[in-house]
Amino acid sequence: MSSPSRSFESDSPASRSSVSGSAALGKNVTVKGQIFAREDLTIDGEVEGTVECHEHRLTIGPNARVQAGLKAREIIIQGSIQGNVDATDKIDIKKEAKLVGDIKTSRIVIEDGAYFKGSIDISKATTRPVPPPAPAASSAAAASAPSPAAAPTPASAGNSGR
Repeated sequence: MSSPSRSFESDSPASRSSVSGSAALGKNVTVKGQIFAREDLTIDGEVEGTVECHEHRLTIGPNARVQAGLKAREIIIQGSIQGNVDATDKIDIKKEAKLVGDIKTSRIVIEDGAYFKGSIDISKATTRPVPPPAPAASSAAAASAPSPAAAPTPASAGNSGR
């Protein structure tokens, strides 16, 4: 049983060595209820309910069957999920994955061959530089405003003369 979880654990330390640890639910584990993790979490079994690991990575393994709402910093999906998925940073849906539910994230990758049914809400965490384009547009409108204002006056005078 430790060999399947070992393959997932080898991915976590290589990508994030500062994480305090990682936890795994094996393919023969079934959980009904709420899961709150304060470390990276890998699920390869069955889960029904909610899963939250806000500041960490959540990996849904290839054998996983999840009927839950998921919230995490980063979510990697290889198995089957039925429920809404919310990631503050990134969602990565692998080619063998199946996801039925709505997605909310900043970044997303959907590999060719993955099944997805739902909606995607991309929310950008960074603020965009809106003020520089706005003054340029308003100054251009102000410069072109006198000529359209002058054009309607003769046109209206011509209409009243008919």
